[in-house]
Amino acid sequence: MAKITTPHDLHDLGELPGEAERQSRMAELVRGMIAEMGENPDRDGLLRTPERVAQAFAELTEGYRMDPKEVLNDALFDVTYDEMVIVKDIEMFSLCEHHLLPFFGKVHVAYIPRLKVVGLSKIARLVEMFARRLQVQERLTNQIAQTLQEAIDPVGVGVVVEARHLCMMMRGVEKQHSSAVTSAMLGAFRENLQTREEFLSLVSRRGNGV
Repeated sequence: MAKITTPHDLHDLGELPGEAERQSRMAELVRGMIAEMGENPDRDGLLRTPERVAQAFAELTEGYRMDPKEVLNDALFDVTYDEMVIVKDIEMFSLCEHHLLPFFGKVHVAYIPRLKVVGLSKIARLVEMFARRLQVQERLTNQIAQTLQEAIDPVGVGVVVEARHLCMMMRGVEKQHSSAVTSAMLGAFRENLQTREEFLSLVSRRGNGV
């Protein structure tokens, strides 16, 4: 049996094919999948579906073609500031790697600077980069925290992700109102209970606080 090469493999090897070739191959796979479902991929309503799905998945997995260093490096600043910085309610959409169904929600990110801060919009961009890959929520949470820790070496980083998973809502147990909450605490957020509680208290407040 031929080995199936995954996007993870291609990304690690630096061998992602050209965009046009990638989408053409994916469209053919989608066309075959539609036929296997018992539908006619040549009927009017489905004729362009393979190309549309290929384009959609290219957009939803563009994080494989992004580098966290390039996302952050032009927005790192030397600043004398030692209080907590929080960016909360960052909207997130991702694809569950188990069923290729969406999960979506909000991400809250905090850090305590040591010598550097990062542009606030870049934190949202970092979330988007990791979300636009095939993911599990736990890994997504850790990747955001670890990348920020490595980029600016803060006193600590805290990340909380709240998400609803369509693989749980549409199939399986079909619990439409369930949600999952994951967290990653590094440095002071792990070691200092007061710091952690301050962060969790601030992100649990609803509204913009103004």
